[in-house]
Amino acid sequence: MRSVEKRGRSVEEAVGMALAELGVDREEARVEVLEEPSKGLFGLIGAKEARVLVTWAPGKQEVAERLVREIAGAMGLVVQVVARVEEDYIHLDVQGPDLAVLIGRHGQTLEALQYLVNLAVSRVSDERRRVLLDVEGYRRRREETLQRLAARLAEQVRRSGQSVALEPMSAHERRVIHVTLQDHPGVTTRSEGEEPYRKIVISAKK
Repeated sequence: MRSVEKRGRSVEEAVGMALAELGVDREEARVEVLEEPSKGLFGLIGAKEARVLVTWAPGKQEVAERLVREIAGAMGLVVQVVARVEEDYIHLDVQGPDLAVLIGRHGQTLEALQYLVNLAVSRVSDERRRVLLDVEGYRRRREETLQRLAARLAEQVRRSGQSVALEPMSAHERRVIHVTLQDHPGVTTRSEGEEPYRKIVISAKK
């Protein structure tokens, strides 16, 4: 939470200066009028300026959106951030041209960016929701790819009886594999190794 106190010839002038210093829009802030302006006697003697206190107390969504736009801007990228709020998560989908640099190999840059955003927003809000960051629907496409891979490897393991270890994945991607195969009649899944090299092993049920 940040607060700025300003004076001006009118309430609106004082509020405008405070908003400019905070770098936020009017609807994002709380305004408290400490003193109304007064012209005084003959418009000269005893005249008082307006005095206001403007406070910005953003939630996780507002901070996360702003941070993502600032990081993208620093990289020379023009982006639009589309937010969707669910019970436990704030989904932010970053849209725009030429955003592959924000994804990286197998989504590694995206995972690192998401970690930084969550670390930053945890310091300004006690809200429990976690931020899930996506770029041009990459995570959805990646989940569909992993689901198909899980189904194919599960059938391979079921036929051969031999376990298969997948490449190291993030916790989110490992969860996709686990959930996809949790009700499979012929195989089980487990995670092995230490981060960031933790991976899933698919084994035949005995």
